[in-house]
Amino acid sequence: MFTGIIETLGEIKSIQHDHTNIHFTISSPISHELKIDQSVAHNGVCLTVVALDDHSHTVTAIDETLNKTSLGKLKVGSKVNLERCMQMNARLDGHIVQGHVDQTAICIKREELDGSWEYRFKYDAAGGNVTVEKGSACVNGISLTVVNSEADEFSVFIIPYTFEHTNLQEVEVGDQVNLEFDIIGKYVARLMNK
Repeated sequence: MFTGIIETLGEIKSIQHDHTNIHFTISSPISHELKIDQSVAHNGVCLTVVALDDHSHTVTAIDETLNKTSLGKLKVGSKVNLERCMQMNARLDGHIVQGHVDQTAICIKREELDGSWEYRFKYDAAGGNVTVEKGSACVNGISLTVVNSEADEFSVFIIPYTFEHTNLQEVEVGDQVNLEFDIIGKYVARLMNK
């Protein structure tokens, strides 16, 4: 379980293909604190630490994960949003995030607004996922407030701190991002469709 509050940025140091799996080695300020078998969200995808080195850690993404996320598009040098799992005695600053990406979306707008940024994302609504204005959505693991919600797209506004401390600064129009929709909204949508 995560909160969507990004702890730090990591950088992809190596990518190793192993059958249909990919092993990502990431250098980050928290890598030396991690443990083997620990869950860490990477761009919103919950992955298990399988190896550790001085200031890097390795995680494995299987074919199922690669097909449902944008992890397969990462390259050596890519920045990755990292968040360790939440502690039960801590504040929930973002919203409840599982680290289970529902689908990807394409950035269709990025506009600087004199001190903040607007991003607009388009996704395939056939999966039954929804957003609501002033609700939450997780984009690349970042808990964000939805504005201008429509059936298959939504906008978010980004403050300078979030822009500077996440990989949204590298997201351009046409780029793919990971989406995890609000868990409560998913349950409500499923009940309404029954």
